[in-house]
Amino acid sequence: MKIYRTMIRPLVTYSSETWTLTAKDENNLRIFERQTLRKIFGPVNIDNIWKTRNNMEIDKLIEGADIVRFIKAQRIKWLGHIQRIDQAGPARKVLDWKPMGTRAVGRARQR
Repeated sequence: MKIYRTMIRPLVTYSSETWTLTAKDENNLRIFERQTLRKIFGPVNIDNIWKTRNNMEIDKLIEGADIVRFIKAQRIKWLGHIQRIDQAGPARKVLDWKPMGTRAVGRARQR
């Protein structure tokens, strides 16, 4: 778990604070995480029969702290960081920006 938490998860979630996650993306991240943890923990021997760990066993091992929750926590940390930045900073200006006007009704023509 130490290797996973210090090497693999930070590599996969690099700059995840700015990602827009869809439900499909979240599902794919959870699938990747479970596959990786199955390889790390390996199969389990029950009554001299080797079997791979199921999703519930993996969830018990990581105690519910999956990769999507980690990304969402990182986003909240990042938002707090941006809110503490000086008002004149470019990141803060983008956060506080309010667009002017309205959008056109209907589909936009593509050129």
